[in-house]
Amino acid sequence: MGSRIGWFFGKLISIAAMVSSAVLMCGVYMSKMFPTKYIMAGGAVLLVLLVLIAVLTWNSNGKVRYVIGIILGIAITAAAVIGSRYVFKTVDTAKQITTASTEVSQIGVYVTAANNDDFATAASGYQYGIVKEIDRDSTDQALAQLKKDYSPTKEAKEYDSLPQLVTALKGGEVNAILMNTAFTDVLAEMDDFKNINDEIKLVKTYNIQSTAKSSSADSESNMNSEYSGSTFALYISGIDTRSDTLSAKSRSDVNILAVINPETHQILLVSTPRDYYVPLSISNGAKDKLTHAGIYGIQVSVDTMGMIYDLDIDYYFRVNFTGFEKIIDALGGVTVDSEYAFTGSGYTFTKGENKLDGKEALAFCRERHAFASGDNQRGKNQMAMIKAVISKMMSVDMLKNYTNVLSAMEGCFETSMPYDTIGSLVKTQLDSGAGWNIVSYSVTGTGSQAVPYSMSQSAYVMIPNEADIATAKAMIKQVYDGKVISKTEAAGETETGVSQGGESENSSVTGTSGASAQ
Repeated sequence: MGSRIGWFFGKLISIAAMVSSAVLMCGVYMSKMFPTKYIMAGGAVLLVLLVLIAVLTWNSNGKVRYVIGIILGIAITAAAVIGSRYVFKTVDTAKQITTASTEVSQIGVYVTAANNDDFATAASGYQYGIVKEIDRDSTDQALAQLKKDYSPTKEAKEYDSLPQLVTALKGGEVNAILMNTAFTDVLAEMDDFKNINDEIKLVKTYNIQSTAKSSSADSESNMNSEYSGSTFALYISGIDTRSDTLSAKSRSDVNILAVINPETHQILLVSTPRDYYVPLSISNGAKDKLTHAGIYGIQVSVDTMGMIYDLDIDYYFRVNFTGFEKIIDALGGVTVDSEYAFTGSGYTFTKGENKLDGKEALAFCRERHAFASGDNQRGKNQMAMIKAVISKMMSVDMLKNYTNVLSAMEGCFETSMPYDTIGSLVKTQLDSGAGWNIVSYSVTGTGSQAVPYSMSQSAYVMIPNEADIATAKAMIKQVYDGKVISKTEAAGETETGVSQGGESENSSVTGTSGASAQ
């Protein structure tokens, strides 16, 4: 009887090892992230081990051989189960962050802070105000829902600008106003409305959904195409919202262009200040702060960045502040190299290496008032943070935090890059194992006062340094031309005539050692 039980248990372990290994190999193959040579080699090794397990456990009379077979079978089963969990979690997360989603305009109904009416009761008798042109489509949809909910008896009054709208509310000309919730921060940038968040209050919110548009490079014809190996441009956006709603349209405080050439393993990061005074893609030539482009949707930010650098941007990547904190904490923190010692948001950072958690990392990336160059230095700090994240993700510490990082990315991180393209990039990297040369460059500008398209009143802006933009364009062309940019070249001393502009920095990233300064 004991022999029969041993035989049965041996077969059970052998079958478990076979099934779990088959599931693992199917997941690896379906992920489209692993080179064929690795799949074949891994499959061959597993097949040999499975045969060996079957032979060793076939007869329980040879106790030593049988025990070795059982231990090996349990080990293979456990490894295959864990491996499958990692693979399927990776695939699931990648598909979630690359799935086309909706964007949300959060249109708020505001009254004065002193208004103590029960809105549900008083709403039908209110006089409402709206802005005539800015974000009108979303406002009209919200107004239609409000009419359906409360049946107001008066038609909404139209105003030419946000300041006029809020002034009408504060002066009693209207009882309530409808505007995008993101505009409260825009108003707070104006001298006359610095205390806007204390003077008005939100009583109702309408979430107006629209399909998130994709750039021309993401047309239906190539959404499922394999990565061709050509250079591509990726817009990295950090949106100004702490909610868990990544899809909410909001100001983009981080605006970094990544130009990536997988053949030369060159990455160029170009940081653009949030207050850059440039025409938006929807403003008919009127200039606005670059950060305001995000209020009108991610594609407006993409197109506006493309206009600045005369470039068709292929994909976007965006993360909100809540998601950024989660990802950093899931990584177990990061070590970032700070060019200066400074204090921001209650945290103190030293010159050199700083080990930071999520909240500290966000404070490091957001601070600008501590620097004489303001937003220019903030852009450089943000790129230093990107390098720190890449370094941590390529270290052995990533293995123990892997699933936590993937979970943190869900709902907080989004990209228009198709899943198949991501899979092909990963496959190419695993196949070559080559290191990456990362060069960062910050365009600069001069502080000034102007009337932005979204504000209708004078506010602080940054006038672009055209020489810096020309330098950035020349560096972008070098990446597309297959040139690997050295630290000296990034500083503006190239034979191709790249001029000295904004400050730049260079580091080298390899697949095994992370990032190190050259």
